[in-house]
Order: sequence, then structure tokens, then C-alpha cells
Amino acid sequence: MTSTLDIQRRDGVARVWLNRPDVRNAFNDAVVAELDAAFRELGADASLRAIVLGGHGKAFCAGGDLNWMRAMAGYSWQRNRADAQALADMLWTIYTCPVPVVGRVHGDCYAGGVGLAAVCDVLVAAEGVHFCLSEARLGLLPATIGPYVVRALGQQASRRYFTTAERFSAAEAHRLGFVHELASAGAIDAKVDAVVQSLLANGPAAVKAAKQLVRDLAGAPLSAELRADTARRIADIRASDEGREGVQAFLDKRKPGWQ
Repeated sequence: MTSTLDIQRRDGVARVWLNRPDVRNAFNDAVVAELDAAFRELGADASLRAIVLGGHGKAFCAGGDLNWMRAMAGYSWQRNRADAQALADMLWTIYTCPVPVVGRVHGDCYAGGVGLAAVCDVLVAAEGVHFCLSEARLGLLPATIGPYVVRALGQQASRRYFTTAERFSAAEAHRLGFVHELASAGAIDAKVDAVVQSLLANGPAAVKAAKQLVRDLAGAPLSAELRADTARRIADIRASDEGREGVQAFLDKRKPGWQ
């Protein structure tokens, strides 16, 4: 456990809990630094097959810590720029983590917390949770989280919620495709565990390669170079030990070695 995170590892799964329930798991510079360091370390752990990101207490993440925001009001432009860059870098670290990340949003998710949700690969939310991109109410912008939120929420919905700062429900987030799975508050862990078990059933290298493939294909032109690249990728994995084992296990009607 760090000062702001509770990290547990078991059976190839890491669970990272935001651990500031007294302030609704709000960000400050320590949270940003520790999340960045934690996901760098976890991403480099070859034994890990999945990471679950959640929060202790009533909220998933309420955005920026009030004391941190109060301090930032007195920062110079240069200090504000460095502070924002640290947040942007942390989000990139989670987004590019080679291990798939399952978000567990059990309570309300505001501002920077929506950015954290957006960088997860699979997002499970409890019914009754609300999301809010509240920055405009404070005369601010959801700038560092914006690239990830627009990709996950969609451009048209982002145009609305960036500018209106309205709350929207988990059910609406699910309708828009931002949330993958809805669950009752009492069933959210079972739903998260089901997603994790689906990840564990698959080839570890294939899962990481599939995550990278989505990032590389999103928005890429359908060019000859792209066709050649995708052909190379499938050839590489077919010829790998994991690919050969997976196909042979399927033909033999048995479980593959990674299970």
C-alpha cells in the first residue's frame, strides 16, 4: 500500500484502489505521481494478466482535491503547466499499460475521475452512479482528460457534456457506449470478476497484442501499409508458441496451457 493507493496482487490479477475515501478519492499531486508509478510497475510485471482499478469509500473519484485546486490558483503559469503535464503523463501511462485495465466505478465519478474511467479498457459501473465533466462550471477545461474521454464517450456526446457540465447517469453512459457493463451495487464485484475471468481465459500475449492492435487501428487509413502490417501481426502470433498451443488445444478439445 502507498500513501494514497491500496494495491493487492493475487493469481495474476492486480487490484488498484484509490484510497482517500475521506475526500472522495480526489486527485492531488501525490495521487497522480503514485498512480503513474504504480501502473508503470504493474505494466512491466510479466506475471500479471489483468488490473482492476477501483476506489474505496462512497465515490470512485471526485476529480481534483479542493486543497490542491486552492494551491494551484496561486501557481505561476509554468507551475500550472508542469502540474497539468504530470496528470497528462499519468493518464497516458494507464492508457498504454500493456496489461488490460478493468474499471470498477461503484460511486460517483467527476471531472478527472471521468478521465480515469476513460483510460480503462473495460468499464463496469454500478446502477445509480453519476458522471460529470464539471470543469466548465469552474471556468476550466477537461483538457488533459479530453483525448481519452472523446475517444471513449464519442465526439457528439462530449460536445454536450464538456460544454454543459451536466451530470449524466451510468445508464446514459452505458447507452452511449462509455460504460460497457451495468450492475447493481451488490453485484458489481461479480460483474468485474466475470470480465477478469474472460481475460484470464485468453492467451496472455494475445490479449496484450489485441489491446495494442485497437490503439494502432483506431483512425488509421485503410492503406496497403496497414494491410501488410496486420498480415504480419497475425503471422507473428500464429507462429508463436502461444499461438501454436492455442490452436492445438482447440483442435485437441482441451484447455490451453495458460489456463
